Amino acid sequence: MRLYAQTPARRSRQVLADLIAAALIYAAIRLALAVHDAIAQLAEPGRKAERAGDSLADGLTDAGDAASKVPFVGDELKKPLTSAAEAGSGLADAGRSLQDTVGQVATLATVALIAIPVVCVLLLWLPARLRWIRRSAVTRRLAAGPGGADLLALRVLTSSQRALATLPVPPGGFADAWRRGDEQVIADLAAVGLRTAGLRP
Repeated sequence: MRLYAQTPARRSRQVLADLIAAALIYAAIRLALAVHDAIAQLAEPGRKAERAGDSLADGLTDAGDAASKVPFVGDELKKPLTSAAEAGSGLADAGRSLQDTVGQVATLATVALIAIPVVCVLLLWLPARLRWIRRSAVTRRLAAGPGGADLLALRVLTSSQRALATLPVPPGGFADAWRRGDEQVIADLAAVGLRTAGLRP
């Protein structure tokens, strides 16, 4: 299986197209990762709220435990401190929830920013590359088989006539020369067919 043409002009175009496709995919990935990092920064207030809430809850819980040891009124002193500690825990939970939400948004944005451009590039680039690989393999097999030159010559005769512009027109025209079995004309036409496919005659 040949991945690139043998003719320099077509091979250069194929290599250039491959490099552009690879560069676009790389740029999409880098952009997506940069956007992920930028969105992830939005989770910083959530981290601060989580730390502050945990610290507040721990401090108030400790204060409530200490207050409960005061004779006669310890339980009454502990209740408001316990309630305040629960509020601190709620603040920490809200901070964690914000971080989770930001993380999910960052992940979804990253996946979308990678998948959409990569799929578009692959849809535009890959089918053409695969078609050429398949066609070149078929053309090589055709040329190597019995009567391959005749079949390639016929293919050239029945395709765009621009390919024939580089050849001198034989007496009676190309079709007549092909029907007569003119070996030189058939060889020239087969060579044009190979070059058109990006292969060396």
